[in-house]
Amino acid sequence: MNTETVETPENPVVVERDGHVAVVVLNRPEAINAINAAMKIALPQVLQALDDDPDVRVVVMAGAGPRGFCAGADIKGFTEPETSLRARKRLLQAGFTSALDRFSKPTIAALHGHCLGGGMEIALACDLRVAAQDTLLALPEINLGLMPGAGGTQRLPRLVGLGRALELMLLGDRIGAEEALRIGIVNRVVATSADVRAEAVALAQRIAQKPPAAAAAVKEATRVGSTLDLATGMRLEKDLFALLLATEDKLEAATAFKEKRAPRFTGR
Repeated sequence: MNTETVETPENPVVVERDGHVAVVVLNRPEAINAINAAMKIALPQVLQALDDDPDVRVVVMAGAGPRGFCAGADIKGFTEPETSLRARKRLLQAGFTSALDRFSKPTIAALHGHCLGGGMEIALACDLRVAAQDTLLALPEINLGLMPGAGGTQRLPRLVGLGRALELMLLGDRIGAEEALRIGIVNRVVATSADVRAEAVALAQRIAQKPPAAAAAVKEATRVGSTLDLATGMRLEKDLFALLLATEDKLEAATAFKEKRAPRFTGR
């Protein structure tokens, strides 16, 4: 893999390339990749650059170090009092998880160890999640007199249903990878944390072999459609389907099928 470092004082985010797959690594292992101000700034910048790069087709989100994907917000950064109005404005402007919502290409979270609070919210904002057996997931904000503030209350119910999501958020309990798989938070579980990034990258490579425009359309139709009424969602699906009919990759798929060879998709 080729590695690129984002130019920030702490280098809290590192990008590694593997063909058409980019691995975005949360890079504060000494703090279990806790989210600080520098990471909140760097992550949306990184994602925007990767979204604009036509050579990148899939992104994997991972955490550096053996202790976990991300332990959530860096509480050491809570050093100054803040008015409610100022806090609300800051939170509305914060885009470190919303950047994943805006990202047009498929995203996969590779989880291990601690995946808590804001870390779990980053994982929930990805399209797919692969977890190691040692992964512990929780939205424990209620134990601090708070609530999830980076999308947890909105994304978790869409994955597991209202009752299950409320139980997890009202109790703040941690659950393991197998339970997360059973209730639908994660898509796959692998044996060890040493395997999880490789499994996520292998899954990403498979998706990267598909026509990029079709993959982006599937993501848009599904994600946006889930917020719409059925009739409007069906209209969106038809609009995107019609756009794909005019792509070169659609013609290449048909030609490759006739010629009994593997297709060569270009993203056009």
